[in-house]
Amino acid sequence: MIREIVLDTETTGLEALRGDRIVEIGCVELLNHIPTGKHFHVYINPQRDMPEEAFKVHGLSEAFLSDKPLFKDVADDFRRFIGDARLIIHNAAFDMGFLNAELQRAGLPTLGNEVIDTVFVARQRHPGARVSLDALCKHYGIDNSKRTLHGALLDSEILAEVYLELIGGRQVALSLVAEMRETHQRQGEAIVATPARPRPVPLAPRLDEAALLAHAAMIESLGEAALWRSYEEGAG
Repeated sequence: MIREIVLDTETTGLEALRGDRIVEIGCVELLNHIPTGKHFHVYINPQRDMPEEAFKVHGLSEAFLSDKPLFKDVADDFRRFIGDARLIIHNAAFDMGFLNAELQRAGLPTLGNEVIDTVFVARQRHPGARVSLDALCKHYGIDNSKRTLHGALLDSEILAEVYLELIGGRQVALSLVAEMRETHQRQGEAIVATPARPRPVPLAPRLDEAALLAHAAMIESLGEAALWRSYEEGAG
């Protein structure tokens, strides 16, 4: 069982080591690359002002965040949620730098989880193309119309869809079905195939009488040894 956490943060700026702080964390759980519906989401009081440039990105004001918990108060819940799962992050160095800086301020160990940076994966898959989250959504036809502002949980949910496409899209789901079948067979569990139910009203024939007669004449012209005759005889 592969457990992964798609993760995103919002911050007061770009410099974790120069006083900028995390103001939002959003996480989405995947099991075998499939979203489970479980998530972790929290707003955080950064104990500092909110620069105008950062506010324009995520819309989180100093007033809105003033009554939210401090990072040290949510750190244990955050670490418990991610556990030892692989972390999926877009531009991972940024988010990991901020998370580890916050953990150090709280006197807690930094994260040692395996990390996959989807920016790196996207550059490998699409050399020379733009690899922003919005650009990848456009490339893969993923709806990001709700993303008028950056939001950690929403961006994590969108990134989960992008990540699935980057690692193979629907082919991943197909391989998982095959893997589940193999697992059930090894465990001696029966796999019951339910036949498709017939249509209440059969579809109309796609060939009219003239087409059927033309087909019969074509087979007749091929001679006694024609392969088509064996199909006709089998059908009869």
